[in-house]
Amino acid sequence: MTDNHDEIVSPIALEEEREAEATLRPRRLSEFIAQDRVREQLELLLQGAMRRGRPPEHILLSGSPGLGKTTLAMIIAAELGAGLRITSGPAIERSGDLAAVLTSLAPGDVLFIDEIHRMARPAEELLYSAMEDFRVDVIVGKGPGATAIPIDVEPFTLVGATTRAGLLTGPMRDRFGFVGHLEFYEPHELDILLHRSARILGIKLTDDGAAEIAGRSRGTPRIANRLLRRVRDYAEVRADGVVNAVNARAALQVYDVDELGLDRLDKAVLNALVRSFGGGPVGLSTLAVAVGEQPDTVEEVCEPFLVRAGLLARTPRGRVATAAAWRHLGLTPPDRLTFLDRLPRAGSGRADSMGDGATPIPDLFNQDP
Repeated sequence: MTDNHDEIVSPIALEEEREAEATLRPRRLSEFIAQDRVREQLELLLQGAMRRGRPPEHILLSGSPGLGKTTLAMIIAAELGAGLRITSGPAIERSGDLAAVLTSLAPGDVLFIDEIHRMARPAEELLYSAMEDFRVDVIVGKGPGATAIPIDVEPFTLVGATTRAGLLTGPMRDRFGFVGHLEFYEPHELDILLHRSARILGIKLTDDGAAEIAGRSRGTPRIANRLLRRVRDYAEVRADGVVNAVNARAALQVYDVDELGLDRLDKAVLNALVRSFGGGPVGLSTLAVAVGEQPDTVEEVCEPFLVRAGLLARTPRGRVATAAAWRHLGLTPPDRLTFLDRLPRAGSGRADSMGDGATPIPDLFNQDP
């Protein structure tokens, strides 16, 4: 595990922590924490298919990184007692790559394609017939003399995972019999998850220690487990080995993770918005230059959590810091934002639950100053 502060709260799986993740993954639906609606729907889907003696319909799982899509794919195969083949959209560059995978499947196997929205178009079109008719057409030759040879594929279940469901084509989405969206976890759900992980890893974790870590985990199990391991290191090296609230706060201060789960880059974005641009609106490219990062990094790594936490709003004119962002930086928000605090806010859930300054009303930001 690296000590890079920008990676400690990243929802992306790091190569060096895959073994630790494998140890903590639940093996059955009954062990999977939270996501109650998706879990119940999957249970009905799988049990119905097993009673009919047929593979279940194809399954699409969407949601942000680190919420459990890969784990659920593994659980689906385990519940069915089927083999599991794992690949990813970017790895399938040609239709022949996909044909080789499909024709090697055994009856009833589960094929998991992560980041399925990033598949090459020729491979995606080949997948259509495999999903519907369990057949692939392999093209032999080139030009006018090319011939399509149909090859049967054993009945299988495709489990596709995507972090950007909007990038899936309509024909691809329509071929999935079940679509489940994974939500961010509530702190009390992460609390349960942390206690389970601590038992598996042999970590002495107190209730207040779990609550402290859960509150800084950005609603993401992968981040919660990563922070737990980093706090364990601190507790063993500099304290008594117990992961309690005091040790958790001290450890996460070392890693620049504040009480809301913001890291160095998150705070740099808010500081640039507020101190350099008066709260915005600011264009994405300008904001990225101000913090010395690529626009894609700001948009895909920082913004989803900042928006969900009610600290930043996206508007047609650019990014805007909310009153909550000003206050989080220890500054007094301008009058126009404190006025918005007193108005009813659209939306609900986490942003509203944060109290003052949760989510500004975007239409007001569209008007000229």
